[in-house]
Amino acid sequence: MRSDLVKKGSTRAAHRSLFYALGFSDEDLKKPLIAVVNSQTDIIAGHAHLDDQAKMVKYGILAAGGVPIEVPAIGLCDGIAMGHEGMKYPLASRELIADSIEAQINGHAFDGMVLIPNCDKIVPGMLMAALRLNIPAVFCSGGPMLPGRYEGKDISISTTFEAAGRFEAGKIDKAELSRIERCSCPGCGSCAGLFTANTMNCLTEVLGMGLPGNGTIPAAFQGDRARLAKKAGETVVRLVKEQLLPRDIMTMNAFKNAITVDMAIGGSSNTALHLPAIAHEAGLKLPLSLFDKISKKTPYLTKLSPGGFHHMIDLNEAGGIAAVMNELSKLGLINKSCKTVTGKTIGALIKNAVITRPDVIRSVEDPYRKTGGIAVLTGNIAPMCSVVKESAVAEEMLVHSGPARVFNSEDEAIKAICAKKINKGDVVVIRYEGPKGGPGMREMLNPTSVLAGMGLDKDVALLTDGRFSGATRGACIGHISPEAREGGNIALIEEGDIIEINIPKRSLNVKVSDKELEKRRAKWKCPPPKVKSGYLARYAALVSSAAEGAIVRVPGEE
Repeated sequence: MRSDLVKKGSTRAAHRSLFYALGFSDEDLKKPLIAVVNSQTDIIAGHAHLDDQAKMVKYGILAAGGVPIEVPAIGLCDGIAMGHEGMKYPLASRELIADSIEAQINGHAFDGMVLIPNCDKIVPGMLMAALRLNIPAVFCSGGPMLPGRYEGKDISISTTFEAAGRFEAGKIDKAELSRIERCSCPGCGSCAGLFTANTMNCLTEVLGMGLPGNGTIPAAFQGDRARLAKKAGETVVRLVKEQLLPRDIMTMNAFKNAITVDMAIGGSSNTALHLPAIAHEAGLKLPLSLFDKISKKTPYLTKLSPGGFHHMIDLNEAGGIAAVMNELSKLGLINKSCKTVTGKTIGALIKNAVITRPDVIRSVEDPYRKTGGIAVLTGNIAPMCSVVKESAVAEEMLVHSGPARVFNSEDEAIKAICAKKINKGDVVVIRYEGPKGGPGMREMLNPTSVLAGMGLDKDVALLTDGRFSGATRGACIGHISPEAREGGNIALIEEGDIIEINIPKRSLNVKVSDKELEKRRAKWKCPPPKVKSGYLARYAALVSSAAEGAIVRVPGEE
């Protein structure tokens, strides 16, 4: 066993003394040591309950003959970080999470690990660590939140963000805003819609690293989640014995399956950042052209919030991710031979899955659309790429032309929107918010939600070299690369320039000649960095383009 490095031999006598100080017995030191990587924190609604998950995971490990040892992982709440300087940190924290797990697992020579994430950057950070370390691992997420209820309808956190825009527009009063904010999040779990956290938890299941139901069983279903957690603990001990490793499971075909399901369910556009970064840890490349290629042949089968009215509990009731995959397999879109932590192939896991609520998961013969939920656009604004959640864009905004309203930060844009300075037809351009320019590539749920709340989401487009929350809806195009700070053409757009968006044709252009752009480039000067010290400054110095997944590279790394 790997842990023999710290347990066996005369030169490990002092190590054993430290284990004895922790209450370990001689019998314990003959068993596999399993890290229970718990990201519980009292500041994230999706993580506050994870100690309960960890306890059940430990029971499973003990029952299967392993020794569970709990270690921590950090987490940030994107919702609380949203709309201020704190949002510079969540994407950057993805690297901290992966790095800290690497340090703990290698520093203590664990034999295997159960990873317990739930929210946005914690899930991909842990997946990155799993591939980097390549020791037996199982994921056991905390489960989605139940939707809240308001005036007889299901609502979620995105409803509250948009309610703020309705309040700013004078459509509701302060009392109604207060009622909405108090009932949109009824308890623990990752926010109830198909936002980034739930998208990534579902894709962990598709990748083969989470047990069936990992992404959809609600956090409030305590019995179901407890059984899943115990099973995860038992499973990792078996994986240690069999030496089935993450790189055996998360292959290129597994990533293609994940992209396919992402397109079919209309998941968060942030997957275009996270999946390439995760694959990078296994030496695999996931170019954004692959996302678009898969999207063009994948039917869009579910319409979950923010693109629709259903929530994660509905997807769970409808048959979950297994039912989606089985339906997609009818078109030959799922590679059934991929391995999973269960010991079964994907094909074996999904063969008996059925759609029990056709109002939630449509058939491949009757999809919402014949193409998937995410589109990758290119053009003179985005020579490398830009990304939009097409499934959440109103039909009338799929093709749009309008004057640019240019802002050099999210804060400037929010002030203008709240001051009602944005008009129907405008294209809001927010720049210097990319991985390097932000730094940290802030999510922009505040401006998109305020626009939606004001009723402008079908009239106003928004472009940025930053990114959007999974809870965003509307013609919101992010990940524009190269970013402004690297001299990308988004830095050269001027107030009033006509922006042309054509999502069906995958194009994004400013109606300015190449000659004029070069003339502007000659006058452009890169502004000083917004952050000059601390972790974010180091991050900005090492992070790659959004087109590559905002990967932090070691100097000289290809």
